[in-house]
Amino acid sequence: MACARGTVGYIAPKVYCRNFGGVSYKSDVYSYGMMVLEMVGGRKNIDVGVSQTSEVYFPSWIYEHIDQSMNLNLKRVIAEEEEEITRKLIIVSLWCIQHDPCDRPSMTKVLEMLQGSLQSLVIPPK
Repeated sequence: MACARGTVGYIAPKVYCRNFGGVSYKSDVYSYGMMVLEMVGGRKNIDVGVSQTSEVYFPSWIYEHIDQSMNLNLKRVIAEEEEEITRKLIIVSLWCIQHDPCDRPSMTKVLEMLQGSLQSLVIPPK
């Protein structure tokens, strides 16, 4: 890959800023995590139409609210089982978008986390 390609908001930081290193399969893991967060939240990962600047970057907002039971205000989440699946997707996605590529899981590990139980997942560092 000679230059950065992709959609802003889904591109791993090291793809557009070479100070973080070269492009690797972990760049795709980052993009996957951002895409899943957008799907789960029902909103774009950057929302310029919000009233408070702390809510502009959706991953930061969702990270702040993940601990608050039943307070994510996500669209279309109704049943308890659906909320558990949603929380699992959010936690796995937060692992996928870690700033340091070494902290991101491989896609094999992502699949293992998604197939495992919610209780076995640890919320990643911010």
